[in-house]
Amino acid sequence: MTIEQAKEKAEQIKESIGRVIVGKEKVTELLLTAVIAGGHVLLEDVPGTGKTMLAKSLARSVGVKFSRIQFTPDLLPSDITGLNYYNQKEGEFVFREGPVFSNILLADEINRATPRTQSSLLECMEEKQVTVDGKTYVLEAPFFVVATQNPIETAGTFPLPEAQMDRFLMQISMELPSADEEIAIIDRFIKENPLETVEPVITGEELSELSQSCREITIHPSLKNYIVQIVEATRDNQRASMGVSPRGTLALVRALQAYAMLHGRSYVVPEDVKELAVPVLAHRIVLQGVGQDKGAAADWLRKILSTVPVPSEDWK
Repeated sequence: MTIEQAKEKAEQIKESIGRVIVGKEKVTELLLTAVIAGGHVLLEDVPGTGKTMLAKSLARSVGVKFSRIQFTPDLLPSDITGLNYYNQKEGEFVFREGPVFSNILLADEINRATPRTQSSLLECMEEKQVTVDGKTYVLEAPFFVVATQNPIETAGTFPLPEAQMDRFLMQISMELPSADEEIAIIDRFIKENPLETVEPVITGEELSELSQSCREITIHPSLKNYIVQIVEATRDNQRASMGVSPRGTLALVRALQAYAMLHGRSYVVPEDVKELAVPVLAHRIVLQGVGQDKGAAADWLRKILSTVPVPSEDWK
């Protein structure tokens, strides 16, 4: 698939989602970047900002299998992965697949489940497989998790552990709409739900082809060094108790390739790095003495971006 074809496909998905979601073009673009890069996304904000609606709009726009899990404190790991049950008629144990056996999995309010249940997603998110009673089942490609999360200050939630956070390629905040956007939301939803009219504009095979095509996007050696300098700065022990891992570095590289392709370029530019560094890296950083303040890590990362010298080359 050429760069021009990839950009056209991405625009079709954005337009499809835009029929439902009002005024979230940047959020939609970041979500598409993660999908094409083959990563997972954590959507975070207060209830009612459109997190679930955005995930459903994406699923409706892509012609693949979709599953949704409503996370609650009494949810069990087997409710996600599936389980073996004894079939009396056949006289043997049979495996019943859980909702994780899909292409797009919506993990709604993921931080309302217990840590034990949250951890059941670790293997499938990283290795695209599920192990139940010692037997491993490979998940069908493409496999993509969109998790939604209410802020941890909300009653009845369990903070995601660092190991789980590191599995998400991006953490994106929906943010509240402006006054004009909220009026547009009223007008759009006052008579009917536009989500019901969304039709697939891309197949699963085309989505997988997009993911493979973005691997060919060029990253200049100077930009690779720029990325590594930013990552190394997050590992400053005087400020951070946990910086960005090598997994985070590779996640940023994949996201940059997908983002450049979405903009019709065969190469990455420094502005791409500055645009994606916070959503890709900030949630992987744990600062000393700031508790669960996610904004502190993002602000500290922006300071790093303002101090690391930006290379100047002919990126083409």
